[in-house]
Amino acid sequence: MTAENMTPVTVIGLGSMGTALAEAFVKAGHPTTVWNRTAAKAAPLIAMGARHAEAIEDAVTASPLVITCLTTFEDTRLALRPAGASLHGRALVTLNSGSPAGARETAAWATGYGARFLAGAVKNVPSAVGAPDTLLYYSGDKAIFEEFRTTLKVLGGDTVLLGDEVDLAALYEMAVGAMLLPALAGFFQGAAAVQARGLEVNTIVRFAGKWLDMIKSLLPIYAREIDSGDYTDAASSVNLFLAGAAHDEDLAEETNVDTAWLAPLHALVRQAAEAGYGDQSISALTEVLRKPARQP
Repeated sequence: MTAENMTPVTVIGLGSMGTALAEAFVKAGHPTTVWNRTAAKAAPLIAMGARHAEAIEDAVTASPLVITCLTTFEDTRLALRPAGASLHGRALVTLNSGSPAGARETAAWATGYGARFLAGAVKNVPSAVGAPDTLLYYSGDKAIFEEFRTTLKVLGGDTVLLGDEVDLAALYEMAVGAMLLPALAGFFQGAAAVQARGLEVNTIVRFAGKWLDMIKSLLPIYAREIDSGDYTDAASSVNLFLAGAAHDEDLAEETNVDTAWLAPLHALVRQAAEAGYGDQSISALTEVLRKPARQP
């Protein structure tokens, strides 16, 4: 594909992720317009060949494909509001965090101006943008995805359309993202514990990676148990995890590391045991995480 027929793209929002998105488009040869509330952030991209739009309206009208990378859906609507009328007929793709409700609200807002809407999420760090195995998933207007599939794949080779419901990307973003903070907090607890013994944290990295690989291998098993509702094949039972809580208390005492963040997790395990799942798979925690249905 020559430079003459590469799809022009606008990227709005030049934080670390937005900058990485714009860089990927510039490097791939797409005519790239950028806009940021703090204009100075555009300087490195301009040096690479991007065009900087002073006004948000000019940024929107510069390209048929407008990609936003702001913090929340509310931030996206706020930034685009002065250019609302200019969105008519353009494809708007949001790559920000937020709830499914926020995605639905933003979709209604954008389509109210005549825009076509696709919500998405980048499931990796900025430095991974553009790599063949970097995952991005989208939901909403399938026609946008099909029309701009090649352009969107510049951002990551593992590019997926979840469906035509506009809030699916946000739902999956939050569902998958729920694992991040607990996993990191666990690593940071381990880091503090080994440092309490005068050891360097880099000595546990290899072993932590293997542990995460093991957890990854269990996810399909747990998914089958949860989808079927059958938790009886308990390779790792609720009671086993309950017994492990005492070990965490011993570690906290010995290393002077604060493990209070684990208390709600231990309480959840106890709740599952008290609900009769003690001898069943730890995946049964899903059942106690579900709140009773709201009464009409």
